[in-house]
Amino acid sequence: MRYVLVLLASCLIHFAGLAQAETLSRDALAERVIPPFILGEPVNDKGVWTLENAGGITAGYIFETEPLAPLPGFSGAPINALVLLDLEGRFMDVQLVSHNEPIFVSGLGQAAFEAFFTQYRGHSIAAPMVVGTPYGDSGGTGALVYLDGVTKATASVRIAHESILAATLQVAREKMQGVSAGPPAYPDPAVDEALTWDDLVAQGLATRHRVTNAQIEAEFAGTLWEDDDPAAKEDPEGAYLDLWIVDLGPPSIARAVLDGPSFAEVQEFLTISTFDEPIPLIEAGRHGLITEDFVRNTSPDLLTAEQFGLPIALRDSDLLFSLRDDLPEAVRDGKAMILRTDRRLGFDPTEPWTLHVEAVRKHGSFMPQVGSVALSSTQATDARFFARAEAPRALPPWRAALRERQTDLIVLGLGLAGLLSVLFWRQSALAGLRYFTPVRLAVLAVMTGFVGWWGQGQLSIVTVIGVIRTAWEGGSYAFLLYDPFSLLVWGAAIVGFVVWGRALFCGWLCPFGAMQEFAHHLGRLLRLPQVTVSARWDARLKLVKYGVLAGLVGLAFVAPGALDKAAEVEPFKTAVTTFFVREWYYVAYAVGLLLLSAVLFKGFCRYICPLGALMALGGLLRGRDWIARRAECGSPCQLCSVRCKYQAIPKAGPKTGKIDYGECFGCLDCVTIHDDPAQCVPLVLKTRERRRAA
Repeated sequence: MRYVLVLLASCLIHFAGLAQAETLSRDALAERVIPPFILGEPVNDKGVWTLENAGGITAGYIFETEPLAPLPGFSGAPINALVLLDLEGRFMDVQLVSHNEPIFVSGLGQAAFEAFFTQYRGHSIAAPMVVGTPYGDSGGTGALVYLDGVTKATASVRIAHESILAATLQVAREKMQGVSAGPPAYPDPAVDEALTWDDLVAQGLATRHRVTNAQIEAEFAGTLWEDDDPAAKEDPEGAYLDLWIVDLGPPSIARAVLDGPSFAEVQEFLTISTFDEPIPLIEAGRHGLITEDFVRNTSPDLLTAEQFGLPIALRDSDLLFSLRDDLPEAVRDGKAMILRTDRRLGFDPTEPWTLHVEAVRKHGSFMPQVGSVALSSTQATDARFFARAEAPRALPPWRAALRERQTDLIVLGLGLAGLLSVLFWRQSALAGLRYFTPVRLAVLAVMTGFVGWWGQGQLSIVTVIGVIRTAWEGGSYAFLLYDPFSLLVWGAAIVGFVVWGRALFCGWLCPFGAMQEFAHHLGRLLRLPQVTVSARWDARLKLVKYGVLAGLVGLAFVAPGALDKAAEVEPFKTAVTTFFVREWYYVAYAVGLLLLSAVLFKGFCRYICPLGALMALGGLLRGRDWIARRAECGSPCQLCSVRCKYQAIPKAGPKTGKIDYGECFGCLDCVTIHDDPAQCVPLVLKTRERRRAA
């Protein structure tokens, strides 16, 4: 054992220098860009590039998640995805680049993982997104976006999801400061103030933007179009643009602007379009609001808007309305239209936003040259008229996982508590049951069916290697929380190290170990010849599993890319995770090990299993010898040694009868013999002596 510990320590010390994943080359990125966009220029040294439209204007960003958020997966290596994000913070596409998740590498296959990433398209990063299904009835009003996970791989896709969000929000904060990260403000129906038009003007709720003809002349001065507006020259002080901007979302403001029927119509409109913010524009100057080519219910061709540096989508509401009679005549005589914008796309009416009015001039009569300037006005509505829903927060991944598996965890927790209690306080009573073997097989059947196939709680050396790599690289262990079911089994196994050594997990909690035990009993029912390895070769073969463990740990440092295939030495993924639905050679390997167990009792567990080797090393923490022994055990009595199918009671060397707890699987056969007056030779002899004395 000391040799094995030294070997493992040497692997950790000498094998270092994990190669960092390189970002995709420019050519590789360009191939993944969705037309009509093209790859722009690099933004930083972390693999963030711009996306450009056909006109060479920046339209978004493209980046890989691993350089920005290298969250370790279950193999210890990050999941790398490619994200295409537009300037409004919406996912244009998310593509899988690389990963080493064992369940997908040679289990479920790539297709299921790649399909998961397609769900991001069209969603905004401002929308809270979670992996899973709605918990309870949301009534269709929930703000959370649910992404379907992948059966048997939910933990892996959660890690991928967290990587995508972490990287995307980092880019959004650095390059897209205006992306809204919270729920939109909406008009508060509880606020009802009696306001007049004069109140709106005095409080800045109605904003006026007036541009004289002289001012517009100054804008075009020195250009080709400076003499193309005779009307402006004739009346320098006349109004070229006399624009009023008001937000009709709050009922108090709408009532001060619209007459009764129009107010009622707008309120009815808002009950249907609950996320639209109605913004009337009243123009009393020469400019007007639309061109002759304008089509109702579309975006106005002379008006644009922005907020936080990002565009606001404006659209005609197609509402006919009338202003109140007590408004100033100059306002009532203006040309008016109500625009609408969707608050869900990031528009916040309580924050300043800018309206741009395009002033256009044409030079020449045949194929005229067009010139324009933007006349800008900034508007914001007092926050007292609005309320803001509390941001629906996605639960942390570990809490979401706990909630989704709440019932399974309760059942598993109660089952483990019961099993551990019986093994600790009622071990002899359990072993002395008349039908102990059927009881033990029933427990193992639960471990195979519920813990293994249903709960996907088969522990694996892959998790341990992921922990080792994380410790070496100084990363986060949060990935362990994504699978609380397995983590609970790990907790029981670690507790077992102190109390029982290897025996608790390998003998009672391992689904594949249970399958091997069933294979053994089936072999006996079929009267297959049973193989017993000589004591010398048994001792040699038991060292193999430590070599396998050391090799896997070494690969994690010197050739991590080969680790996924090497970890297939464990048949757990085939026999438990995928329920034997895999390529034929994996199935043949797993079935072959079960057939081996039919003639060589738990041959894989005893001689090959790297997880078993780790459990044996963990068993060094054991604080007690939990199997009672007598002075006569080993000499003259060797019944336990003969009956021990694990050969955990050494036959070579001095016959002491001591248990090798590093190889004990806790089957309790020797406990049954020890406490049975009809089987234990020392007890049989004492009974005979008492009868003679009597």
